Amino acid sequence: MNENIRRASGFTLIGALAFIAPMFETAAGLPFALVALLSVVITSGPVFNLLARPGDYDAGRLRGLFGFSLSAAVLGTLAGAGEMPMAVFTGTIFLVALGNLGAVISQTIIKRINPTFGYIGGALIGGILGVLIPMWTFEITTFAAPVVVTLTLSGALLAALIHSMLFSRDEPPVIFSVGLLLWLLTAVGIDADLVAISVAVLITFTLGTLAYYFDAASVEGMIAGVLLGLLAIVLGGYNWFAVLFAFFAIGGISSKFRYERKLQHGVAEKNQGARGGENVLANASVGMGALFFYALTEAGAISGDALLYVFAFAGAIATALSDTLASEIGGSYGRTRLITTLKPVEPGTDGGITWQGMLAGIVGATIIAGLAYYTFPAVASWEALVIVTAGVAGMVIDSLLGATVEGRVLGNGSVNFLATFSGAIIAAILVVAVGTAELPPLPALDN
Repeated sequence: MNENIRRASGFTLIGALAFIAPMFETAAGLPFALVALLSVVITSGPVFNLLARPGDYDAGRLRGLFGFSLSAAVLGTLAGAGEMPMAVFTGTIFLVALGNLGAVISQTIIKRINPTFGYIGGALIGGILGVLIPMWTFEITTFAAPVVVTLTLSGALLAALIHSMLFSRDEPPVIFSVGLLLWLLTAVGIDADLVAISVAVLITFTLGTLAYYFDAASVEGMIAGVLLGLLAIVLGGYNWFAVLFAFFAIGGISSKFRYERKLQHGVAEKNQGARGGENVLANASVGMGALFFYALTEAGAISGDALLYVFAFAGAIATALSDTLASEIGGSYGRTRLITTLKPVEPGTDGGITWQGMLAGIVGATIIAGLAYYTFPAVASWEALVIVTAGVAGMVIDSLLGATVEGRVLGNGSVNFLATFSGAIIAAILVVAVGTAELPPLPALDN
């Protein structure tokens, strides 16, 4: 048997300890804590050789196993204390363990399948087993079939995305990210039937596949788009998805606009304009954060005015599309000027703007505002101007950050995040200022 498969199989067996963890009740993390302890003690021998990664031999200890088991122990402790649903803990651990095995199998045996898709396949199987087996074996909180499907699919997509983009050999960030997402989804209380979930899955996967087929998104970009689209439908509804989809679709099309000309200017996106996972997440993460706060507010998990987060979401996405169109449309023209001095600069210079790009950015913000007006009953026609203003302001802030700190202090992804965050905050402030929504109440102080 291939060494990588043996190692991944060993980790899968250790992950299967999640099936018996609920029997320890408040000490659900104990089995994994013991494995973490053993991983420090075992420094050689057949067990070490089975579970060691290449770097572990140089370190003389099972660092990968230690990180995996310690992360599982922490989640198990949270589940045992009643903070996290036990099925979320067990599902997360086996999802990650079997996802790794699926990626390794696709690399070594089924070589025609991208390892990321192999990871998703293994994670889906692992997540379903990790949730259902403890539910059937122990009397713990049970989830309906639509919830199990949503949790498993969301966790598998997020785990594959983080594993592929950032941490291919480090499970702790993957485990904690997936555990937190599934915990949040259960806290919100997913209220959808199996038909609605199936429609959401069909729509997002179809559109994601088309984006990948037409080179509008890389593998990671496709997975990120599918994940965010699915969460938008499940947590908000089809109106939230429509706004998010408009950003993905129009942004993807704009990357193809005069591509050869942008290639000559050195400002074209790599891979024929295909959007990567980092780009998708940097532009959409703030909007998705607003969606989560909206869902938590609607579920009564936190107090506040849910309408505030509708405008924050729209402001963030308006900024994302506005900035994307300004870059993609404006980058295909010459006569670029630095936003801080208005002096001519080379196309592609951070903070460089063109009048064509600025105009395209205003159009992008207007499109999002129009969609928000037509799809969200709570958004009045004059309130759409708030969204346009926030989107354009966020675009300008992006250019200002590009001219001052990008490349020296911050990277492009960080600048995009801060710009969309600014757009969300500006939209929220304006809608509070005009009296449409209220700020969340401050926590009461004890006397």
